[in-house]
Amino acid sequence: MHIERPLSLIRRAVLALALLAAAPILAAAPAAAAPDPAATFVNDNIQKGLHILNDKQLSQTQKRDQFEHFLLGLVDVRRIAVFTLGPYRRTASPADVDAFVAAFRDYAVAAYQNYFSKYSNQTLKVTSSTQRAPTDYIVTTNMIDPGDSSGKPPLEVDFRVRTDTGKPVLVDVAVAGVWLSLEQRDQFTAFLGQNNGNVRALIAHLSDLAQNLGRPTQ
Repeated sequence: MHIERPLSLIRRAVLALALLAAAPILAAAPAAAAPDPAATFVNDNIQKGLHILNDKQLSQTQKRDQFEHFLLGLVDVRRIAVFTLGPYRRTASPADVDAFVAAFRDYAVAAYQNYFSKYSNQTLKVTSSTQRAPTDYIVTTNMIDPGDSSGKPPLEVDFRVRTDTGKPVLVDVAVAGVWLSLEQRDQFTAFLGQNNGNVRALIAHLSDLAQNLGRPTQ
């Protein structure tokens, strides 16, 4: 089974995450809205990512490495990866889970690096931040293309931020209402269901995808 749909979905979420780091403009939240950790987290990290991308003193390799380090500090990769295994995370060995997390991380980073520069002129406007639970927030943004004069409504990009680990982290992204982690879980578990629950087969596939995007894997 070839997982093409998750790849396209990851690309869409890559765009959203890359914009989180690269967007050159962030509109201020409404004055009446009280600041919360999630909104502050999104705001601060847009500025940090922009600084990395626009630092002309960095070589492309240095910029890539720093951006990778930045993204891995922004996203709870292990939490997302384990979630996408669905029920197979309970039957996989600890070694296979660790290997899958590493493959998932390598693929995600490769995809971020491959796509973020294509959308650096896009902007994100934070429109709201909703607290779903004491440590669970949804930050809603609109993606805006300054060069688009078509009059089409902006694309909505939502970021799910958790604060239960002691600091805010991204755990999911929705583009136009489609949550990436849920789609990945559906597709990965379907793949595993057709491959006798062989997590190593899924690891190999993700590693191939990372290599195709130009990232050497371990």
